[in-house]
Amino acid sequence: MYVKVSMDGAPFLRKIDLGMHNCYADLAVALEKLFGCFGIGEVLKDADSCEFAPIYEDKDGDWMLVGDVPWEMFLESCKRLRIMKRSDAKGFGVLESKGFLKATMKDEPK
Repeated sequence: MYVKVSMDGAPFLRKIDLGMHNCYADLAVALEKLFGCFGIGEVLKDADSCEFAPIYEDKDGDWMLVGDVPWEMFLESCKRLRIMKRSDAKGFGVLESKGFLKATMKDEPK
């Protein structure tokens, strides 16, 4: 299940197979590999102070913060991903939660 991934400031788009990942933390590692030179790795260290925020477009065309829904629901509804500057994401109204890794790590299998 491939979806397009874009990142603010990156001059290219990528595709990622969501079916190859088991959880949000695994997805974050994959995004780091795709866009590591653009700073997405900071999300792994401290999501609240990171310059970027990962969001996704669902089936209804709404943009939501990655990690706001259970992983299975995310897989079913994600049409595309965007890693945008945190300051711009506030305008979308999607940054009300604690950050995508902190909000989801407690739900990950151990």
